[in-house]
Amino acid sequence: MAQLLQYGAEMLRINPSNNAIEYSRDGRNWTRRFSSQCYGTFFDLCLVGPDVYAATQKGVIFSHDGGRNWTGKYIGSSYGTFQTLMLRGTELWAQTTKGTYVSKDGGRNWMKR
Repeated sequence: MAQLLQYGAEMLRINPSNNAIEYSRDGRNWTRRFSSQCYGTFFDLCLVGPDVYAATQKGVIFSHDGGRNWTGKYIGSSYGTFQTLMLRGTELWAQTTKGTYVSKDGGRNWMKR
């Protein structure tokens, strides 16, 4: 699970102790960038082009600004809880509690694999 990733000159991580997205430039000092319960628990981070995607308890969300603000891409439970995300070419792959899914439209719609 990618709970830590490089985003430009910064590193982003999920801090599971407070369910926050944090950033650092040196890896020693971490600062909270986003914390909210509106998307449930954060499980995984993935870069998709210039955007950061997150697998959360309530679905898949994304940020255009390095994790400061988040927007729902797919919010729902039809596919289970999204646990991990991976970009493979132009497809977004996800492991959920109901199986492996792929999205060809940036995470809006999913097909079981």
